[in-house]
Amino acid sequence: MNLPVYNLNIKSHDLKELKRDVWIDDPVPAKLLIQKDKLDIDIAYRGAHIREFIKKSYHISFYDPPFYQGAREIHLNAEYKDPSLIRNKLSLDFFSDIGCLSPRAKHIFLQLNGKAQGVYLELESVDKQFLVNRNLPLGAIFYAVNGDGNFSLISGIDKNTKTALTSGYEKKCGSNKTEQYLEELIVTINTLSRADFKKEILKILEVEKYLRWLAGVVLTQNYDGFVHNYGLYRNGATGQFELIPWDYDATWGRDVHGRLLDHDFVPIRGFNTLTARILDVDSFRSRYQQILAELLDSYFTREYLDPKVERLMNNLRPYILKDPYKKEAVEQFDIEPNVIAQFIEKRRSFIKNQMYKLD
Repeated sequence: MNLPVYNLNIKSHDLKELKRDVWIDDPVPAKLLIQKDKLDIDIAYRGAHIREFIKKSYHISFYDPPFYQGAREIHLNAEYKDPSLIRNKLSLDFFSDIGCLSPRAKHIFLQLNGKAQGVYLELESVDKQFLVNRNLPLGAIFYAVNGDGNFSLISGIDKNTKTALTSGYEKKCGSNKTEQYLEELIVTINTLSRADFKKEILKILEVEKYLRWLAGVVLTQNYDGFVHNYGLYRNGATGQFELIPWDYDATWGRDVHGRLLDHDFVPIRGFNTLTARILDVDSFRSRYQQILAELLDSYFTREYLDPKVERLMNNLRPYILKDPYKKEAVEQFDIEPNVIAQFIEKRRSFIKNQMYKLD
């Protein structure tokens, strides 16, 4: 399958301004040509530590027209530290398969002012349009942006008491009062007795979907996924929160730096305050155990995942040879399917051997 080619054109003075300081979020104007579609856009760098990589990642907002293929904005991720360039997409597709809300992702080939920039992963933005495209009730969306997104009263960054209950979150959309709902969630998690928690949490959290999200994080082994790397959607019709995965390149046996990560690094119970409280309830813990067992027999298997990995890698390989930042590492790219396969086998065995901890 041919990758879509995105031709990005930025005037020299605007490109100079973009490059002046990678930490500035102010966008510059640009034009994007996708096949015969000519789009006026605003573009800025995106991400945290990834801004310092030589291969940049971008946030694009559509200006004229204001929507393109159902999106107001998209993210172009370089996936620079993932030698396979597929872990993020493989993860997000996996979450969708197991019943979680998950952004769509597809690989594209980017050119900037006529020069090849290489293979990128286009990520759907988790915003109001994300909900509209799925016919979901409108509501609030928060991004967990740092280690304070741990559902606790204690900071995951400096271990001190948080100065605000909503610390660690940025609101993407929602009314002015939506922060109040997030505060109520944090208070419920941290102050109620076990008996009251079991009853009250069902009113404000989609527990079944939380357990499926938890299983996805644990199986793919995203260490950072418990305290950030997720979106938090509050359904305006039900009043319940639901988690949405985000930035899952550090998975399937590698960490955020692209280094090999032991298959047993993340425990079966995961971590963060909400997970601890959820798994403290016998019926919730039993259901989580059941979900894991089901996934070990279905979606988290070599039989299910190997063809997906093979298809993605085969599609990308011709374009890796044209990627100025990756073509010298094609030998590493070629062995990544085996790295992922070995992780799946070892992780499956580890989780099976740890299931007794959920009895």
